[in-house]
Amino acid sequence: MTSLDKIERAAMAPPVSAAVPGRHLAIELAETLKLAVPIALTQLGQIAMMTTDIALIGRLGSEAMAAAALAHTVFFVSFTFGMGLVSAVAPLAAQAFGARNPHLIRRSLRVGMWAAFLMSLPMMALSFYGEPILLMLGQAPTAARLAQEYLLGLTWSVMPALWFMAIRGFMSAVNRPEPILWITLAAIPANALLVYLLLYGAFGLPQLGLFGAGLATSIVNLGTFLAGLWFAARRRPFRKFQILGHFWHVDWKLMRQLVVIGAPISLSFLLEYGLFGAAGLLMGIISTTALAAHQIALQVAAILFMVPFGIGMAATVRVGHAIGRGDAGAVRRAGYVATWLGIVLAAILTLAVVISRFGIAEIFLGENTDATAELSATLLLVGSTFFIADAIQTIAAGSLRGMNDTRVPLLFAILSYWLIGFACAWWLGFWTSLGAVGVWSGLSVGTAVYAVLLLLRFRLLASRPRRWRA
Repeated sequence: MTSLDKIERAAMAPPVSAAVPGRHLAIELAETLKLAVPIALTQLGQIAMMTTDIALIGRLGSEAMAAAALAHTVFFVSFTFGMGLVSAVAPLAAQAFGARNPHLIRRSLRVGMWAAFLMSLPMMALSFYGEPILLMLGQAPTAARLAQEYLLGLTWSVMPALWFMAIRGFMSAVNRPEPILWITLAAIPANALLVYLLLYGAFGLPQLGLFGAGLATSIVNLGTFLAGLWFAARRRPFRKFQILGHFWHVDWKLMRQLVVIGAPISLSFLLEYGLFGAAGLLMGIISTTALAAHQIALQVAAILFMVPFGIGMAATVRVGHAIGRGDAGAVRRAGYVATWLGIVLAAILTLAVVISRFGIAEIFLGENTDATAELSATLLLVGSTFFIADAIQTIAAGSLRGMNDTRVPLLFAILSYWLIGFACAWWLGFWTSLGAVGVWSGLSVGTAVYAVLLLLRFRLLASRPRRWRA
């Protein structure tokens, strides 16, 4: 071990919660909030960029809105493969931080970036075939053509977006997620301006339509990655980890561990996003109005999801730190405190959405599309139970990832999302008079089942330290 490693190990002392009796819950809540707030704000910033895209595209009409929904379906179904693998950087680096192993932290980020590179190439290729895929799935030719235009610009964002996610996982694991938030906040106005300029054409730039909107997002994602890389490589306290040292050396042993942890996460994400993508296709079969309303309601759900998703990422880190220290009590506290925090915040946000649902629809559509706005408001009301269940499942899943437990949650996702959720959505949407409302009711049922199963799984593992796979 080098002298630098010894100094870094000494600097990575266990948090005070491990040494102060009688204040564990309060300290755990404070530590969780310290991590979760900047992470959640970062997630909200990223979804704000996507929401800006959709709001600007929505001014082109319902067909453009529907095309954007279809394009996002194709894009995110493939993007989840890489996102799941890169998500494994956080628990690996967090456990290394808890065990005071700076060398393993470096290696965790490095293999995450290599995995992102290798996964990006096939993911990008899939987006070039978006139109024939959508036509094969029964979507309208005009919507499929417009979706392909958007995808041709958006697909270049895959690689920098995954690299940025890997850096975010590394920074969160070492308790310093703030730079990612600063970068994201700066990217929001830059993205809005660039999307507007390339979508509509202004200041001498060509009017590129949906292709321009996608291209603008790709340019901004490249900028955020470069900024994140500069912080991680050049600024304190990150530069002491020397993340670019021996970068061309692929650590195949750790890569295998990352795949073992991350592949089930990828498949779980795919099942989850695939369910919502399939719901979008069902809405497209029902009507263009249903698809546009579904996209609006889903975008609101995505905005709400970012808060518990940030808490879930904080839970991954906090549980990972405790696993690295071998502290069973801290593992339980980290998971339960994060879960209750998420439930309270999700309930407050859900109430706000229910009260303002009609105004939310008008933000996306203006005042000229009454049918779509009314259906959007109805779906937001139906989704009130879904929002809270979605918060619970993502935090419980994050806690389990901190334990490297990803295989059993994958089985739960198959059962909950597809055998139960999709079946209910199909039956309620097409075999009853509920239509679009029935599809969303099915989503709520599947998500609730998944949340309950994950909570039970965490309770089981947290009480049996010998079953941890640190």
